[in-house]
Amino acid sequence: MNQFTAGLFLLIFLALPPVANLLESIMVVHMHMQMPLLVIAGFLMAKLVQDRFPGFFEKWNSNGVPGIMLFIIIMVYWMIPRTMDEALTVQSVAVFKYISLPFLAGIPLRDSWKKLGDKSKNAIIISFTVMFFAMGLLYVMSPEQLCNNYLIIEQITLGWGFITMAACAVVYLIYSAIVDPSDYV
Repeated sequence: MNQFTAGLFLLIFLALPPVANLLESIMVVHMHMQMPLLVIAGFLMAKLVQDRFPGFFEKWNSNGVPGIMLFIIIMVYWMIPRTMDEALTVQSVAVFKYISLPFLAGIPLRDSWKKLGDKSKNAIIISFTVMFFAMGLLYVMSPEQLCNNYLIIEQITLGWGFITMAACAVVYLIYSAIVDPSDYV
């Protein structure tokens, strides 16, 4: 099975109503499992799209910056509590989630990442680390329920998930700063 087929199968599987309902019923699973899996589905499908439309990607995303900016915009959009809430209650927002994450985040990420330099990649990881830490604090410290469809305890759990992801990113950044991969070849 090629990558495109695997990505398409993953996208279809995630869109099945019983699977979508299960993944969206728990806030932390919705944000930290379903949404990244949708991006991975697009990432897997990207190779075929890149091969079919090489001129488009060369013209539109020659240095990787436009694609990575689109990826960042889509990811930040889906971190907004109200957006996540509306994905459960507004059908058009739910459909947009299944289109935007694979096709406007996953495909541009795959096309852009290899075109960026190490400093740019680390800057993106640092910016997401800061965002994850800030979102984690927002969800943990907020006395108000930020999403109407989830309980406060789920909100706090999601916040700790964001803080954990930020901590893991810090570990990665420290590791990449002190370890030279060429020493292990």
